[in-house]
Amino acid sequence: MPAGLLALALGGFGIGLTEFVIMGLLPEVAADFQVSEATAGWLISGYALAVVVGALGLTAAVTRLERKPVLAVLLVLFVAGNLICATAPDYRMMMAGRIVAALAHGAFFGIGAVVAADLVVPARKAAAIAVMFTGLTAANVLGVPFGTMLGQAAGWRSTFWAITGIGVIALVGIMTLVPRAAGAPGAGSLRNELRAFRSGQVWLSILVTILGYGGMFGAFTYIAYTLTEVSGFAASTVPWLLIVFGVGLFIGNTVGGAAADRNVDRTLLAVLAALVVVLVAFALTAASQPLTITSMVLLGGFGFATVPGLQMRVMKYASGAPTLASGANIGAFNVGNALGAWLGGATITAGLGYTSPIWAGAGITLLGLGVMVVASSTAKRTADGHHVPVSKNGPSDVESVPVPR
Repeated sequence: MPAGLLALALGGFGIGLTEFVIMGLLPEVAADFQVSEATAGWLISGYALAVVVGALGLTAAVTRLERKPVLAVLLVLFVAGNLICATAPDYRMMMAGRIVAALAHGAFFGIGAVVAADLVVPARKAAAIAVMFTGLTAANVLGVPFGTMLGQAAGWRSTFWAITGIGVIALVGIMTLVPRAAGAPGAGSLRNELRAFRSGQVWLSILVTILGYGGMFGAFTYIAYTLTEVSGFAASTVPWLLIVFGVGLFIGNTVGGAAADRNVDRTLLAVLAALVVVLVAFALTAASQPLTITSMVLLGGFGFATVPGLQMRVMKYASGAPTLASGANIGAFNVGNALGAWLGGATITAGLGYTSPIWAGAGITLLGLGVMVVASSTAKRTADGHHVPVSKNGPSDVESVPVPR
């Protein structure tokens, strides 16, 4: 495994931690700033929307620059945002810090995914992307639970101080472990990058990302309330339950990446269908603690099994100029985050209870499955019309696959 992949995963760990740890600390943050659950949830939605801005705006601005220095500057921005959060005197400043940190998120993962894919042989591209996103899963398996415990024991601000330090370590890792060759500037111009969006498959892939990931995230955003208010777990057990969720993420990310290297569309169709079933089952059985634990593992597993395939699919159909499309899809993940968090908060505010975000997530994911069915069938018809067999290896043999426009 190239050492550069480990550096990218380290950066992903820090960024994933700042994105997800707020969920375990949401009750404490809401109480400290004296805001409602739904208002506190905007610290998640606001972050997600800022990721979209960074994923599109910053990525477009740096397409012709060397990628390694760009990744380093993005981590500096990330560190600054978390420092603001750690010292925020009020809710508005906390939101400002979240936005600053989020601006680095989309561009880092979008550019980093392209770098990761370039570090390995073609048949291992999805697996390489999965390694990078392992940083996110590690953030959930280890970072989020222990960050939550630290925040509960020493105050939520201590968690953001710790994240600031992790960001500095990640910056050093990028500077020392990512090879210089991997930091070469993109070959295409911004105009060429924008041409990728002429592909209907790129847009369908982005829509599947928004809906498929948004459903899982909508259920997860208010998970601390579900676990304590519906399942009856003590607040002190929430970090340990997040570890269970994180284990599912790790397994799903690894297996999903390997499966997507064999057949992207088939993997996404199967995983999204399974995720709908898991969400419905979770909503129906959330009052049972043993079944809730099982649902947490499955939610993490199937929810994150989609990530390598979703990222690889959009890069496949934007193969000639993947950088901006890759960043746009990272933005799409976070549009899904914002959609899920907003809809979940709206259902809670409407008095539908703390399982209502899970039901909303199931509905969003079902829509994503429907779009994926359309995307897959359209791609197959286009390939058949050109008398070329559909690729089984995603971007690893993308040059041999006709790109629908």
